[in-house]
Amino acid sequence: MQGDEGHVYLIPVRTPIRPLRNMPPLPPPGRGRTPPPAGAATPILTQREEDSLNELWALLGLLFLVGGFLAGRSAPFMALGMGLLLILLVGRWWRNNALRGVSYQRHFDRTHVFPGETITMTLVVQNDKQLPLTWLQFFDVLPFPPETGTRLNHIIAEILNETTRRFTLKTAYAMQSHERVQRNLIFRVQRRGYYRLGPVRYQSGDLFTLFTIDRLHDDRATLVVYPQLWPLEELALPAKELFGELKTRRSLFTDPIKTQGTRDYQPQDRFRDVHWKATARRGYLQSKVYDPSTGMTVVLFLNVATTAEFWLGQNPEQLERAVSVVASVANYSAQQKWSVGVYANGAVPGSDQPIRVRPGRAPDQLVRVLEAMAAVAEFPVLPLPRLLQQESPRLPWAATFVVVTAVVAEPLLRAILQLRRSGRRVALISLADEVPPYLDGVLTYHIPPTLPAFQKDFSGRTATEAALHTIFTTEPVNLALEQVGHD
Repeated sequence: MQGDEGHVYLIPVRTPIRPLRNMPPLPPPGRGRTPPPAGAATPILTQREEDSLNELWALLGLLFLVGGFLAGRSAPFMALGMGLLLILLVGRWWRNNALRGVSYQRHFDRTHVFPGETITMTLVVQNDKQLPLTWLQFFDVLPFPPETGTRLNHIIAEILNETTRRFTLKTAYAMQSHERVQRNLIFRVQRRGYYRLGPVRYQSGDLFTLFTIDRLHDDRATLVVYPQLWPLEELALPAKELFGELKTRRSLFTDPIKTQGTRDYQPQDRFRDVHWKATARRGYLQSKVYDPSTGMTVVLFLNVATTAEFWLGQNPEQLERAVSVVASVANYSAQQKWSVGVYANGAVPGSDQPIRVRPGRAPDQLVRVLEAMAAVAEFPVLPLPRLLQQESPRLPWAATFVVVTAVVAEPLLRAILQLRRSGRRVALISLADEVPPYLDGVLTYHIPPTLPAFQKDFSGRTATEAALHTIFTTEPVNLALEQVGHD
């Protein structure tokens, strides 16, 4: 492999990056973006050709040629004129063919990670033609900068501005004919999000850079950074009996997959719960008795608002804490084999509908929840009380509603009490500075912002590994808009 010839620069872009706008299906884990065949070009969005002093070169060449002819066919003047015209023709031909057969491919060792983990991006650049390239440049838009290290020590570290959260990676090459160059870059991700990479700008031209060509290729990729997960102990939540006295009525919840026996049919039983084989043996109707230990349904409601009024601004740190609490409770629920779903009054960027992941206990349900939390935007599309009012009639009556919020306002308290008085089970997890008021019949937890877990600088996966010790699956699933339930 030849890769030391290239140069890498990092250029900050002032426009902050946002999670992916339309969220297409994600690539399989561990493979990254599927590369095109060698030499294949990605679709071209725009193309611009620049000729440095093109008209002046042509005019000078003609003047020298005509002047030399009028001066008695002066060989030096005519040679200079012909040389200038030849440079003009060769340079333009070189420019027109410079990017033909050139490919730029990204490969990722994985596209779904947790904060603190690393991603290795392999760049493969190929010049699949006879014409050599004295200079070739690529500008690739990235959500975070690569780590400085081996073979990348010349990245200018002082320009890595964390506030921009958007960078352009500039790589430069000088390539021979039919040469292939590979380079590895390591990224350590620190912030959750659903990020989009690209497009990629190609630049090349003739030997003297008098004639250049600039193409913008639609070469994109997606990276998903899940929220930080904590064990419940780190969040000052009980590791056992999270919902306290709610377990005393746990028998009301049933798992339709696992049965532990039969009993005599009762008028309130559903017809589909009739056990026909047992009925045939006993001679009278028998109903299935489901395993109650895995039948609980937990529905998490995230309030993305971090101030009492949205026009007062947002607190990004509080939002990240709330998102991580929702993800951690969802992880705990999945470990208990409960049915879990999540709703948020923040939308996927590019949409005006709240996020909805309906309750389920499928093996990939936790990953669906984590991907939805990775993509949630910071601005509410409707008040959480209205979302609770809209969604509660569509959810199982025996479900436990868990409201996670960084701001406890009076309308939200009224909505919670209304749900409780109507017979629904509601728990409140507050991340506000003040302890929330007492609500009759509502299990309430307070997680202050000064909690030691929130003050940790996670450079690794210690907390996440502890929280995921019995995760059902590590296989990311494709998250499309319809999967998050935009009704």
